[in-house]
Amino acid sequence: MSDPDIAVLRQTIHGVGAPELADILRERLPDHEVALARTPSEERTLLETARIAVGPSLDADLLDTAENLELFACVYAGTNHLPLDALADRGVAVTNASGVHGPNIAEYVVGAMIGHAREFHRAYRQQSRREWRSYPTTELYGSTVAVVGLGAIGGAVVDRLSGFDVETVGVRYSPEKGGPTDEVYGFDRIHEAVIDAAYVVLACPLTDTTRGLVDAELLRTMRPDAVLVNIARGAVVDTDALVHALRSNRIRGAALDVTDPEPLPEDHPLWGLGNVTITPHNAGHTPAYFERVADVLVENVERLASVEGDDDGDSDDGDVGLRNRVA
Repeated sequence: MSDPDIAVLRQTIHGVGAPELADILRERLPDHEVALARTPSEERTLLETARIAVGPSLDADLLDTAENLELFACVYAGTNHLPLDALADRGVAVTNASGVHGPNIAEYVVGAMIGHAREFHRAYRQQSRREWRSYPTTELYGSTVAVVGLGAIGGAVVDRLSGFDVETVGVRYSPEKGGPTDEVYGFDRIHEAVIDAAYVVLACPLTDTTRGLVDAELLRTMRPDAVLVNIARGAVVDTDALVHALRSNRIRGAALDVTDPEPLPEDHPLWGLGNVTITPHNAGHTPAYFERVADVLVENVERLASVEGDDDGDSDDGDVGLRNRVA
């Protein structure tokens, strides 16, 4: 075909650049012409003819030239940064990459829980001092785990925990929908959900409801031997309240992949606490990221093609049951 129908926009995710995503799509979609944009000028040129664009963001001013665009496949799970109203006005469907982080972040969570149960952070400190001294540890087996947020990531966490013989409690916006956990509560009953939990895992989006959700009151409700694992957003936790709880042994520890503020300043007190493990917002890192993004896009390209083949050309995007559609 003379003009590319799929445009891969500039991006680098987890240290991997857009050329790799373009190569994966060319291999997976041999009947389509996939073009890679390396500069703003190339992006603008490709969007003049492309039916599908793939990338982390799309400026509203580029839509004026994207007359043929039918689908913007965002490579992030979140899409609030996109000009969704402008895209909707032009009839452009939007999908996200929700679910691609499930396996890797779930592994991070389980690893963090085991690490705190077996006191690996203490072992690392003693090893650095060449200090051979035994210390008590706990087990993940038989404990209660509260998972706050039962989306793709929260569900993957619960699935990975199935082999550890733990009891799981879930918290979600619509508890009447149930979930994969043994019990499900609404956010209005979060204190009941965490009261018996040895581990509280935050896997919820940052909203007006969840901002500051883990505050001094909730930390006071949690068990004194509980560990907080945050792979959601830093602002879900009141950082000052968490520091106070950790310093005063109101909870046993925390594993934080996200913080508020972020990046965490060098002089922040969280760095000096021996019962905290901190990672630089990289729980989602995986070499399979673009492969999983491609899984979503390939399925949607096939759905678009099937609809076009079945109708007379008068259907619109609203008739297409796209996977991960958000707008």
